[in-house]
Amino acid sequence: MRGRLITLEGGEGAGKSSAVSCMAEWLRAQGRQVVVTREPGGTAAAERIRAVLLDPETGDIEPLTEALLMFAARSENLAQVIRPALAAGQDVICDRFTDASRAYQGGGREMGMAAIDALAELVHPDIVPDLTLVLDVPVAVGMSRVGGRGQSPDRFERTRSDFLERVRNSYLALAEAEPERIALIDASLSIDQVHRQIIALLEERLA
Repeated sequence: MRGRLITLEGGEGAGKSSAVSCMAEWLRAQGRQVVVTREPGGTAAAERIRAVLLDPETGDIEPLTEALLMFAARSENLAQVIRPALAAGQDVICDRFTDASRAYQGGGREMGMAAIDALAELVHPDIVPDLTLVLDVPVAVGMSRVGGRGQSPDRFERTRSDFLERVRNSYLALAEAEPERIALIDASLSIDQVHRQIIALLEERLA
């Protein structure tokens, strides 16, 4: 039996890392084997691409260049991690997937969705997430959390608020367009409240 691909999305400071742990713990409690990966990243080559994309010293690059790098990393993650795990019947939790490219490059960088969808058709025509959770948080709240981490912000976290607003609005539009696949989680609440929302959704959609 093919495993399930569950993707987690959201803007900066949405709290995806703790949400991934919550999801993996719930799935394992259901007796599922779980593989956790992230994008960009997940393999040695993809992590090197991630380093370039997140490094503030990379500076401004063409939106298409950024999208191509994202899909190059995604292609490696699919080939080496995601497809083999799904074929083995394991559930895969992926911290960001193609919806992130739609939100960040398609919406945030104003490329539009046609180019992103064309790249998705090229790289993974056979794979659509079984369930996508979008952790929605107001941009000001998310950036306040980023600032409280005590770490130097990465290249995306340093972007202007209007870019991040476009990213958030793109995620909201995607959720509205595909409610059967994409579910919104109010990530402005406490971690416990967010995790309760996630578990309730998993029980509803996957149990």
